[in-house]
Amino acid sequence: MTCPDKPGQLINWFVCSLCAPRVCKLWSSRRPRTRRNLLLGTACAIYLGFLVSQVGRGSFQHGQTTDRGPPNGHDIFKVPFPEIPLDGTLAPPELQGNGSTLQPNVVYITLRSKRSKPANIRGTVKPKRRKKYAVASAASDQEVLVRPSFIQQEVARAAYAEVPGYVQGYLTKVGERPWRVLHGPGVRTRGSNLLQPRARESNIRIYSESAPSWLSKEDIRRMRLLADSEVASILPAISKSGTRLLVLEGSTSGSVPGCGPSPCGLLKQPLDMSEVFAFHLDRILGLNRTLPSVSRKLEFIQDGRPRPIILWDSSLASASNDSHSSVKITWGTYQRLLKQKCWLNGRVPRPEWDCTEIHHHEWSKMALFDFLLQIYNRLDTNCCGFRPRKEDACIQNGLRSNCEDQTSVTLAHIIQRKNDPRHLVFINNKGFFDRSEDNLNFKLLEGIREFPESAVSVLKSQHLRQRLLQSLFLDRVYWESQGGRQGIEKLIDVIERRARILITYINAHGARVLPMNE
Repeated sequence: MTCPDKPGQLINWFVCSLCAPRVCKLWSSRRPRTRRNLLLGTACAIYLGFLVSQVGRGSFQHGQTTDRGPPNGHDIFKVPFPEIPLDGTLAPPELQGNGSTLQPNVVYITLRSKRSKPANIRGTVKPKRRKKYAVASAASDQEVLVRPSFIQQEVARAAYAEVPGYVQGYLTKVGERPWRVLHGPGVRTRGSNLLQPRARESNIRIYSESAPSWLSKEDIRRMRLLADSEVASILPAISKSGTRLLVLEGSTSGSVPGCGPSPCGLLKQPLDMSEVFAFHLDRILGLNRTLPSVSRKLEFIQDGRPRPIILWDSSLASASNDSHSSVKITWGTYQRLLKQKCWLNGRVPRPEWDCTEIHHHEWSKMALFDFLLQIYNRLDTNCCGFRPRKEDACIQNGLRSNCEDQTSVTLAHIIQRKNDPRHLVFINNKGFFDRSEDNLNFKLLEGIREFPESAVSVLKSQHLRQRLLQSLFLDRVYWESQGGRQGIEKLIDVIERRARILITYINAHGARVLPMNE
């Protein structure tokens, strides 16, 4: 039998040794069971029961401690706690008879609630890009460092193969992809070896995966060239209207026409902003006869007003000084050509017809286009088909009085290409949206008996407004200069009313609608 080694245990064993024989003697002897003896026996029995329970519990805990060994900080969190209530309340520790406190075998865990963040909904608005600056390397030519996430992947891969190794790892932060060198438009490559900002955002904004279907990839490339390229030089005005020729930085590689080794653009006056609207309307109607045009603000112009820039096309045939046309045609000759239907269905015209090299369908396309925008400077230079205003060119030049003999009036701005004389190119497309419906110029439709099916189908459909909004939104400067969507909607209202009038005219005169994709 093991001898107890603590004072409390000695007292317990002493009391137990005294009480046990006495209790047994009281119950086994024949002495009378007085009340005192019963009380004393009951007290001894209760004490013995309590003592046995405490000794058994202490032995169980001592065995567990011996088996587990020294505590380990990593094993504390592996012990399951099935008896810990979820509300964090624990029963108070029990007190021993000797006043000592029995430490419970539990681990107190404090749960800290995290601050909830609002959901980051992506794709609802255009992401805001932070400006990043990088020190250019000491090379012969300064190069623009552009983040690879802002450029197309195929361009990045092509540019990355040509970047020296010391530039790829330059200014690369930990955990980020390396910067890549790209000669971006809109940033000059010449200058001091100082901080160079990244290429500015293009004024031609395309947030979807692809551009509208009516604009070709070449159209988008030329629009961005006009809107974002730096101006290398400015040539003097080439006409009385103050039009200037801008030489842009870039290359004429591919099919981009230029005025030499660099591309060029015609900078017109702010009153000619309808040229931009005319370009998008031409593409939506499927005519494809106008030159790319964008709106742009230039730093060297003090008024800060946006102006249209039209791509300079060196492939256009030379024009005369009086009519600004590559072929001289009077109004009488024009009406006669409409009756002869020159080059229709591949038929070679007879010599006595005096046909030009222009295909018959080109006149129908030009008449429809001019009527929608009320452009009179081609077919009605004397303003004989409507009531002009004082600021119109025909009134300023005193041509209104020549309406009596219209047969000899020369048409203007009839332009062809050198390598494609069968088709026309629509230039000087300044339209007028403030002309009332009772003052429309129907002289533009005189002699036209056929209209292009592609254009008429768009005018009859309910998609003209949607397409114009989608197309004009690409030109950020033009969109903002017209007052945003509210201003653009007013211009589209005018075009839709004129389209309904044109459809009524076609039905009333029995004109045919034919496919004209020769």
